[in-house]
Amino acid sequence: MYSKNGNIVLVFNGEIYNYLTIKEKLKKKGYSFISNSDTEVIIYAYEEWGIACLEHFNGMFALALLDIKRQKLFLARDHAGIKPLYYSLTNEKLIFASEIRAFKSLDPYWQENPDWKKYFLTFGFIPEPHTTLQNVQSLTKGSYLEIEIPTLKSTSHIFYTPTYNYTINDLPTAVQKVKETLIAAVERHLIADAPIGLFLSGGLDSSLLTIIAQRFIPNQLRTLSIIFDDEKYSEKMYQDIVIQQTKANHHSYLVTEKDFMAALPDILEAMDQPSNDGVNTYFISKYAKEYGLKAVLSGIGADELFGGYQSFQRLKKIRAIKWMPNFMLTATSSFSNDKLKKLSFLASSNGMGDYLINRGFFIPKQIAEILDCSVEEVINTLQNSKIPQWVNDLLPEEKNSYLETNIYMQNQLLKDADYMSMWHSLEIRVPFLDKELIQLVHSIHPSIKFNPNQIKFLLVEAFKDVVPEAVWKRPKQGFTFPFESWIKNVPIPPNVIAQPSFAKMHNQFLQNKLHWSRYWGYLLTQSAFTQTKKNA
Repeated sequence: MYSKNGNIVLVFNGEIYNYLTIKEKLKKKGYSFISNSDTEVIIYAYEEWGIACLEHFNGMFALALLDIKRQKLFLARDHAGIKPLYYSLTNEKLIFASEIRAFKSLDPYWQENPDWKKYFLTFGFIPEPHTTLQNVQSLTKGSYLEIEIPTLKSTSHIFYTPTYNYTINDLPTAVQKVKETLIAAVERHLIADAPIGLFLSGGLDSSLLTIIAQRFIPNQLRTLSIIFDDEKYSEKMYQDIVIQQTKANHHSYLVTEKDFMAALPDILEAMDQPSNDGVNTYFISKYAKEYGLKAVLSGIGADELFGGYQSFQRLKKIRAIKWMPNFMLTATSSFSNDKLKKLSFLASSNGMGDYLINRGFFIPKQIAEILDCSVEEVINTLQNSKIPQWVNDLLPEEKNSYLETNIYMQNQLLKDADYMSMWHSLEIRVPFLDKELIQLVHSIHPSIKFNPNQIKFLLVEAFKDVVPEAVWKRPKQGFTFPFESWIKNVPIPPNVIAQPSFAKMHNQFLQNKLHWSRYWGYLLTQSAFTQTKKNA
């Protein structure tokens, strides 16, 4: 979109949820609008406030704004990194896109990042700012890159940094504020000019969003869920409770092993970068599109901000283990039990150990064996992924929340949600990552926010008067598929079978000595396996 005078050119992906409020401010300042879009609001917000306009936006966005008069280009990404933005900047050329596949489309011979497999086998994803391609990186969330034209001299700026300022220290205030802020966030996220629905898994987060949404769109409330033949993966009982309460127009979609096998080539094609997750999001997005929806609300962010993961329950044990001398922690890498091997992550000097002991896939020794390289090479590469020093000063629960938010959610859940939904022309919106809600959560003292006896304690306290007890008191069940049995039947190309590392990995998996997720992750590093998508 161009400004009326042609001086501003904007390329924009995402949604600005508070654009109507900003629009009214701009109207009072004399601006007139020819559309009802948030895109136009961005242009005139820039004209009024300059690049400081980014601080006014509450939404999800990746944007490129060209100021022709000043001969400057700005690349910017939202406060939570919900929308991706990748770029390659050399002395001669700037290339930017929302997907890594765009760079390969431009140059099919673009060189791979030689270290991406080391990152992937460690994390199950490729942590930002790294990507699968050489000299292509992701823009840091809550930042913008200022590029001068035609020199391409660039300067990076941060416009949003989460601050932990504990101004709320009593439970009643926290409960009231969380209730008000989340309800307002959901209302903002429901603004749309096309059909919008909700993923309803039956867990607390999706159930809560559905119940809140019912207040604002009682006659247009549409929900959908995935169900399986295998009853142990079924959450139908909890879904039915919420459907009955809200009178939602609900569709359940059965996914079978046959469906998975038939869709596998398309799933691999949809992955912009290798990801150990995302198959579940592929199917729910596929069916949301079939349901006629253009956008859906998702509960991503609630577990991270309010303490919903098992990692929060393990903090005391991990703190006790960290008292062990480093040489003893390092020695655990030689244990036969994979869970005990992961204790060696705590010997890491880059601060990632607290995260990797919970979510790490392979330790450096195993990765070196798979990739036929030295352990030192793996360790040196992983030193490039660090957490800020100030994070270590946070209280344990808050630090864990930071790690789950900025490593796991950022690099796994949000990326998977974006490329799988975009593949199906669907938009996933995440109210729990609303800027106002995040700022509020960071202002509440951890002693009120987290409780070892109740997962997502504060969220439950704020909404247990409207969420059925059967839903908030139930054991946590992740949004998972029966992958363990399905993956055993995935056809493996002969040139993958011929790999020296394959036999060991495959046999360990079949003997239940290797978790399916790690076996799947291994397969995704084998180009002959992922290339099946192009031959299907």
